[in-house]
Amino acid sequence: MLEQHKVVSSGSTRFVALLGHPVAHSLSPRMQNAAFAARGLDCAYVPFDVPPERLEEAVCGLVALGFVGANVTAPHKLAVATLCETDEPSVNTLVLRDGRVEGHSTDAAILQGLAAKRPIVVGAGGAATAFCEALPRARVFSRRGDWPPRVDDADLIVHATSVKDEVLVRLGPGQTLIDLPYPASATAAAAREVGATVLDGLDVLVAQGAASFELWTGVPAPVNVMRAAVGLQP
Repeated sequence: MLEQHKVVSSGSTRFVALLGHPVAHSLSPRMQNAAFAARGLDCAYVPFDVPPERLEEAVCGLVALGFVGANVTAPHKLAVATLCETDEPSVNTLVLRDGRVEGHSTDAAILQGLAAKRPIVVGAGGAATAFCEALPRARVFSRRGDWPPRVDDADLIVHATSVKDEVLVRLGPGQTLIDLPYPASATAAAAREVGATVLDGLDVLVAQGAASFELWTGVPAPVNVMRAAVGLQP
C-alpha cells in the first residue's frame, strides 16, 4: 500500500514544480494537473525555466515556499543529485518533506515488466544514466565514447538522447526500442517501419510521471487519465 503523505489531506493548494532549461515544450504540466484533478487533490504543477547556474537557488526556493515536490528534467538531472538526499547518480523527482529534499529516479519506470537479456543504452546524459542504473548489464554507446551504436544482437535498445531528426540506430523485427524524445523521433519511425516494437517518448513520459505522482501523493496514479492528457489511448 502506498504511504499517505500530507499532500492528500491538505486543505490548501499544494504545489509541485518542474525544473528544467527549457521547459516550455513539456507536456508534464498538462498530464500531472489532469492527474491531480482526477484524484480530487488540491495540487498544481508549475513549470520553471531554471538555468544551470540557478539550480541550487531554485531547489532552496522550493523548500522555502512549501512545495511538496518537483520533477527535474534536462539539463539538471545529474547536478540535482548533489543537492538532495539520494543514492541515485541521476535524479528526476524530488520529494520535499519537513525541510528535507529527497531525490528519486523514475526515468526507467517504463522497464517494469520488460525482459532484457541484451540491452543497449544510447546516450550519456541524465536519463541515460538512470537507464544504465536500471540495466546494469547494458552496453552503452555515446558520442563521448563508443560510437556508432551496434545493435544487431540486442533485444532492447534505449534511445536516451535528445536527437529527433536523425536515425541513430536501425532496428529489426523482434527488437524493442524505448525512445525517449517525444512526441516522436526519426529513430522510432524507422523502427516501426521494419516491425520492431516501439515504446515512444509519450509512453516513457506517462510511466515516469505516474511513478513520480505516487511518490508525491501516496495514492495510485490515474494512468489512463495521464495517457489521455498527452494524446495516448487509455
